[in-house]
Formats: sequence, C-alpha cells, structure tokens
Amino acid sequence: MRGKRPDEDPTPYPRILARGPRRKPIITGQRSSRWNDIYTAVLDAHWWAFIAGTAVLYLTINALFAVAYMMDPGGIANARPGSFADAFFFSVQTFATLGYGALAPKSFYANMVATFEAYAGILNIALASGTIFARVSRPTAHVMFSGPAVIAPFEGKPTFMFRVSNQRGNQIMEAEVTVSLARQIVTKEGHTMRRFEELALVRRRTPLFALSWTVMHHIEEGSPLHGATRDSLLDEQVEIVVILSGTDETYSDKIYARHSYVPHDIHWQKKFSDILSRAPDGRVVLNLHKFHAVEDLDG
Repeated sequence: MRGKRPDEDPTPYPRILARGPRRKPIITGQRSSRWNDIYTAVLDAHWWAFIAGTAVLYLTINALFAVAYMMDPGGIANARPGSFADAFFFSVQTFATLGYGALAPKSFYANMVATFEAYAGILNIALASGTIFARVSRPTAHVMFSGPAVIAPFEGKPTFMFRVSNQRGNQIMEAEVTVSLARQIVTKEGHTMRRFEELALVRRRTPLFALSWTVMHHIEEGSPLHGATRDSLLDEQVEIVVILSGTDETYSDKIYARHSYVPHDIHWQKKFSDILSRAPDGRVVLNLHKFHAVEDLDG
C-alpha cells in the first residue's frame, strides 16, 4: 500500500501548517505592511515565478518608458514617427546601457527621459543582482517527510513513527527533531484554545543525517497519544507538528524543515516498507521510490 498525499486536504479543520492557499487562515486587523514585504515574497517565490515576475517587470518598465518617449514625436533620432516598437527598443537599449547608436535621443525632453531611465537601469541591475545572490546563497533544507505516519509495535510498545530523508548529496550535521502534538481543548472557564504537548522521542538528535531517519515516539502512559483513536484525534482537532533543524555541511549554516500530520495521515497497525538494501559491491542502497509506502505488519 502506498500512502500518497491527496491533492485536496481532507482534514475537516484548519491546519497549523496549511497546505495550499485555500487552507490558510484569514487574518483581519493585521498591519498592512506585513502584506507589502516584497523582498520576503521575492526570496520565497519559486524560481519559475521569480524569473517570470522579473521578466514581466522588465517589459512593463520598458513599455512605460516607451510611452514616455512617444509623448515627444521626433524626440528620438532615426525612429519612425509614432512607432511604439522603435520607442520600446530604444528604451531597452537605454535601460540596459547597450547604446547601439542607430537610435539616439534628440530633444531635451528625450534626453531627460533617457537620463532617468539610465539611472533606473543602474538601480535595476543592482537590485536584481542582490536579489539573485540572496536567493542562491541562502541555505535551504531539502528534506523529505514521509506522507503517512504509522502506529505499530516497536520493541514491544505501540510507537508513532514517520520517516525523513535528506534529499541533498551532502550531510546535515547535528540534526535535531522536535515533535509536538497540538489539540483543541476547552478550559474549566469554557475558553477554547490550542494546546501544544511535546512528544518524547526515542532519539531526537543524530550527529550525522545523510540518508534516512525513522523518528519514533513510544505511546506509553502519560503520552498525549495514549488511548487515542482516529475518531478521538479528529474530535480534538489534533495536528502533530514536526520541526527538523541542523547545520548544512556545505554552507556551515543552520537549516530548518517542517511538516505536520493529521489523523488522516496516520495508519494504525501498519509498517513502512523497507527502503535500505546492499548492492553487490557492499554499498548501501536507499530506494526512495518506496519512501512513502506502508504495508501490513505481517506483509
């Protein structure tokens, strides 16, 4: 059985770690400046969105300057009268400081617009270079979490388990994982609130995280999961939040990864399929094609 994450989150209550824009909380009364943090949005955007966005901005700026040039007919030498294409391509040459020589500003107005555009081009190069450098140099974690989690016996005790794998070719030093269970409770005063309880792990730290790591929590008396069922977890709106941190050996900088599990993600009395084996030459083989696969205990 392969535990695949559904495209549409079936969780009947909002997650702390929302999956998709439809599940993100709606916040009112928040400072508008937080929504205007363009720099953070640019750094967090996917590369395809970043490239597409910069291309659209580049074309838009040149189109606006082209309109400005067209307001002075005859202001550009050798340009066809009323030609938006000539004005646009002259703007591109000025913005990028190319200067082919075929087109040139002729009037005082066109020279002033070219001056402002040349300055805007210098700023654009500086901002684009800094942003690309920040995106490339910022260390990010490429850690994969298993789609499902399982609850199965381990060393004679029922155990909550999930897997993580380092997707980079390097290693994560001094990796540490914390697992917290968030549930909805009602206080004695009748107030509804979210409570976090940390789950004690069999091993929460590893000096070297290179391939795969199965994180385990024994469900003993006193554990927030003791006596829990899928229905009881749903009733309490449980979400198990996982935070993994460590030092990337290439960048020598701290990296973080996060994930969460809800009752729909947890498989009772199942186990993960084996993903480790050995090649004929003795090397370890990690089969990530079966990373999310679970099977019956007697399978």
